[in-house]
Amino acid sequence: MNASVAIQVLPTTTDEDEVIRIVDEVIAYIKSCGLSCSVGPFETTIEGDYEELMDIVKNCQIVAAKAGCAAMNTYVKIAYKPEGDVLTIEKKVTKHHQ
Repeated sequence: MNASVAIQVLPTTTDEDEVIRIVDEVIAYIKSCGLSCSVGPFETTIEGDYEELMDIVKNCQIVAAKAGCAAMNTYVKIAYKPEGDVLTIEKKVTKHHQ
């Protein structure tokens, strides 16, 4: 696992129920990819191979659009280590969830 990505897709609609519905569609897509992920209140973190993660990031916008989102802002953070492993979600946050 040479990368981790934190992604936040924010539909520009002001209807809170619609925001939740669209974000839920994006999260369902991310979970369907089968990689280790952690859903937080502001972003979802995914771990895996860099190239695969970049495809997922790209597809998140497509999923939101297909869910009826006319416009969105997406924020992405990437940890990438081409020749080794990045810190895992487990190593970063497990101690804070006990």
